[in-house]
Amino acid sequence: MQKLRGLRGEVVKFAIVGVTGVIVNAGVFWVCLKATGPVNSFSGYIATSVAIGTNYLGYRYWLYRDRDAASRKREITLFLIFSGIGMLIENGINAFSVHVLGYHSATSQLIAKNVIGLIAGTTFRFFSYRTWVFKALPETEQAVDTADGQELAAQAELMLATERIRFAKAE
Repeated sequence: MQKLRGLRGEVVKFAIVGVTGVIVNAGVFWVCLKATGPVNSFSGYIATSVAIGTNYLGYRYWLYRDRDAASRKREITLFLIFSGIGMLIENGINAFSVHVLGYHSATSQLIAKNVIGLIAGTTFRFFSYRTWVFKALPETEQAVDTADGQELAAQAELMLATERIRFAKAE
């Protein structure tokens, strides 16, 4: 049960960082769609790249700040790889919407990329980041569980009582 509570808190924080990334992503995407030439053609990739940078900062320094950061190079490499795969998922759905389904308006592209694509990409990223990128620190030896703790306390009480009796007899 405690593990589920921890996961729920992690999901909430992941969502907060993610919403920040979505806002950055959508804003940059909208601006790039208004441009002409290559900027317009690569607007989804430009926007997602800027959001990836924003999200890394949120994940590393807020959500997963207590996770192992010993190998920052490995972490950043894996983060970029999994973020790139998420970007391909997100923008692949947008490309499918434009080139296969024929939805060319800016609004339909925002929906395809920033709703459908984002849900699919974010689900992939969440499980990838928590599993492979921001690895939990190895757990230290757990504290004695409650039953063992109660048994130890009872033994300590018994030893203390024995010492009191022996001390009283010695006087």
